[in-house]
Amino acid sequence: MGSNVKELATEVLPYIRVYKDGSVDRLVDSPIVPPSNEDPETGVSSKNIVVSKSPPISARIYLPKHVEQSPKVPLLVYFHGGGFCFESAFSFVETKYMNRLAKQANAVVISIEYRLAPEHLLPIGYEDCWTGLQWVASHSIDGGLKDEPWLSTYVDFDRLYVGGDSAGANLAHNILLRAGSEGLNGVKIKGAFLTHPYFWGSKPIGSEIKNNEEREKLATCMIWHLVYPEAPGGIDNPMLNPVVEGGPSLAGLGCSRLLISVAEKDFVRDRGVSYYHAVKKSGWKGELMELVEVEGEDHAFHILAHESETSMKLIQKVASFIV
Repeated sequence: MGSNVKELATEVLPYIRVYKDGSVDRLVDSPIVPPSNEDPETGVSSKNIVVSKSPPISARIYLPKHVEQSPKVPLLVYFHGGGFCFESAFSFVETKYMNRLAKQANAVVISIEYRLAPEHLLPIGYEDCWTGLQWVASHSIDGGLKDEPWLSTYVDFDRLYVGGDSAGANLAHNILLRAGSEGLNGVKIKGAFLTHPYFWGSKPIGSEIKNNEEREKLATCMIWHLVYPEAPGGIDNPMLNPVVEGGPSLAGLGCSRLLISVAEKDFVRDRGVSYYHAVKKSGWKGELMELVEVEGEDHAFHILAHESETSMKLIQKVASFIV
């Protein structure tokens, strides 16, 4: 008798299983939820939009209550976390976070739904996010593309921010470097926040030194090999290890304000701190850079434990940064 059991190709527990037939089980995804005309907790409205049909990129956009055409408000372009291979801009936890952040910051927020690995290996996710940001910026041009009225009507493009959490913070960092080198349709990114950024490297630093025996079996290594198996330099590719020798200068980050947040118990905590100090030493000419550490908390706590007091405080901190 034939077996219906699928043959496993690889797995990174507790996050994802990939089978030899190409199918994928994403084990920790939050449920997908619809947008809302008016979120009952925050009053924020949201809707799903198409950014691009080819390549297929979509997004969820959020509009705070009582926003009017004048004065216009800041805009945040957000990239969700999930190791480049799980989670969604349309999930319950991400939507909960975006509603609260849009309300607290009184900003229009657009969360990009980039394509996920391993079906779409990196650098596709980076390209999708860059395409999404370019599409957003195109709404600033008089007589230009006006596909999304919430962008063209309510947004002050002199107050454009980008941000992300975990892998989304990694995406934001790489987007900032690209914006700094290529420009963004004449729009300048005012600020960026990187929360619990997913950075890594072959040489252990800080608390990583204590747990170095099975380094290649750590999820931080295995996820990267899964989502970008052809990455030049492996886990020392500058996209994952921004402080590696020979990588792009961090002085080229294309924003003037930068907020980096880490959590005390986070496995990538020391990478975020190292990044902060590396930017300070790089000659970056920004006007403001801040490092925030939350004691007693772990990776992405503000999304996964979204009802906690510390989660609310971090959201307020990020919101106050968007001015």
